[in-house]
Amino acid sequence: MLERLLSPRFLRAALPAIALAAVLLPIFAIQPRTMSYFGLDLLLNLAIPIAFATLAQMFILTVNDLDLGIGAYVSLVACIGATLLNSAPLLGVLALLGCVAAYTAMGVLIQLRNLPAIVVTLGMSFVWSGVAIMLLPQPGGEAPAWLQGIMSFKPPGVPFPIVAAVVMGLVVHFGLLRSATGTILRGTGGNARAVQRAGWSLLRTKATMYTLAGLFGLLAGLSLVGITTSADANIALRYTLLSIAGVILGGGEFVGGRVSPIGAVLGAITLTLAVSFLSFVRIPSEWQVGSQGAMLILVLAARAIITRREGTASWKTA
Repeated sequence: MLERLLSPRFLRAALPAIALAAVLLPIFAIQPRTMSYFGLDLLLNLAIPIAFATLAQMFILTVNDLDLGIGAYVSLVACIGATLLNSAPLLGVLALLGCVAAYTAMGVLIQLRNLPAIVVTLGMSFVWSGVAIMLLPQPGGEAPAWLQGIMSFKPPGVPFPIVAAVVMGLVVHFGLLRSATGTILRGTGGNARAVQRAGWSLLRTKATMYTLAGLFGLLAGLSLVGITTSADANIALRYTLLSIAGVILGGGEFVGGRVSPIGAVLGAITLTLAVSFLSFVRIPSEWQVGSQGAMLILVLAARAIITRREGTASWKTA
């Protein structure tokens, strides 16, 4: 039993949960009130939109691409949610569907023209930001009442952010890792040529992943504006780096289609809690971003050591 717990494979899978515990337990020790229902609700509320954005980024990384525009996209969705969706619901819904369709078109364009995703998504980030500024030149707007009601929902026993995190992690886990379709989608990142030789369309798989990314980015924007009740054209720009860090912290890789939906959600929660932890230990705000980066480097260093042990163990077995 102990040998299994110390095996590199188990440690690698458990690393996101260990990182989360390493941040959460000191918070409980410093502020015992955070262990209450309302304490956890306040502590984890902002983790929901970050987790959605992280899963959106994970879909892109699964096909070996990188999305540098997800933060600007989430900001645009939040602006639509605080303006059109409130004042003209039908127009707002059409605008949101148009955003998801634009993400699908972006994936199709990248695949058809063999364009670098980093360049295309970076260019589109300026488009998202420009449209968001046109919609909402100054911070303001108001989220629809039904959206605020969903994000302030208080289920009995367990805080809503925990329920939402468990649901989104499990749904994506079984959809992407436990289904035949998910295997094909991940295969595009693992071995695209093999997927193509098996008769599957790479264009369709990439369009599917970009559509899912657009859909989860949409959920990130709506949940964010439901929490904040208003929006700003720059409200989620930092989500781009946070989402990448969340996927990597959760056990994902930049190439090879190797991702973990549950790990990505845990990574997003860990990054959210890291800000609270640094505030509790009175780290100045200007040092907090650097401290988050140091935490990420520590986790990656631990994962590199585990991977090296895993490789050594495989070599000895062979």
